Amino acid sequence: MTEPQLHVLDDPGAAIASLLAAEARRGGSIVLTGGSTPSRAYELAALAEPDWRRAEVWWGDERCVPPSDERSNYGLARRTLLDRVERPPRVHRIRGELPAPEAADEYDTELVGIVLDLLLLGLGPDGHVASLFPGTPQLDERSRLVTSGPAGLEPFLDRVTLTVPALLSARRIVVLATGSGKADAVRRAFSGEIDQQIPGSLLRTGEAPLDVYLDPAAAASL
Repeated sequence: MTEPQLHVLDDPGAAIASLLAAEARRGGSIVLTGGSTPSRAYELAALAEPDWRRAEVWWGDERCVPPSDERSNYGLARRTLLDRVERPPRVHRIRGELPAPEAADEYDTELVGIVLDLLLLGLGPDGHVASLFPGTPQLDERSRLVTSGPAGLEPFLDRVTLTVPALLSARRIVVLATGSGKADAVRRAFSGEIDQQIPGSLLRTGEAPLDVYLDPAAAASL
């Protein structure tokens, strides 16, 4: 079990950018997240460290769409980070254009034996992390690193996602959450009971350091 370290900042994205840039300089394996929240962090990370050639980049989850689709988590990172650095990292993309089970099998194989140095996650208003939604069978998967299934929130697309064991295997876990719409989920995930109905709370069941970066609005219910 680990106790989350909470960081309430006016600009948590800038702090996340510094972490990403430092890990890129070290040549670490970095897991990126999707959604709109990390965009600023990615842009600032590209400015802070333009040389990512020693790093490897992975994804915690992906929507089952082609990489050119505006809903693609890979596409977000490409536009805001990968296309902005002078020397890009080695990229390990979840192939969302494939059927979800096939993409999950492929990524599961690729991750075997990989040590993930820095895992960046968002937190949904329902408490989900990666594409592990409340009450779904994906939360019970313990024999695989990657699985797939339907989404619990819009956009309602099939998803490929790291499993709970894969998330907990990371050397360091960092969560970024902003806005008042996340406040209740933040409270329940990081100061409430550990409960599968709040998947983010399961991050506390591992041994990896867990840092949670929040703006004042997201921290309002703590």
